Amino acid sequence: MGNDDVLAAILAEFARKYLWWEPLGGEPFAEDRIIAQTMNLGTYDDICLLERAVGRHRLIGIMRRAEPGWLSDRSWEFWRGRLSFATGEPIPQLPPRREFHVATS
Repeated sequence: MGNDDVLAAILAEFARKYLWWEPLGGEPFAEDRIIAQTMNLGTYDDICLLERAVGRHRLIGIMRRAEPGWLSDRSWEFWRGRLSFATGEPIPQLPPRREFHVATS
């Protein structure tokens, strides 16, 4: 089994474990979404496996591209501290937030 097959098997298991709803449009979940959900809800053993499987720089990329609601404040702070300390890479202080604009007339 090649590295891509191993990664695919790991992500498939995490998708089964951490994404319990049906994806929109019947398409499979994107890898970024599976990784982010595992970062948010994963056990310590699972996040260590995830970190080894995809690498720290990919996890930083996931954080930089995360959509609002993907990572809780607690998970964001955990990963921001862990990854910025390990790599020296800057990561935004707060996770992305939904913005609601009220129309004024």
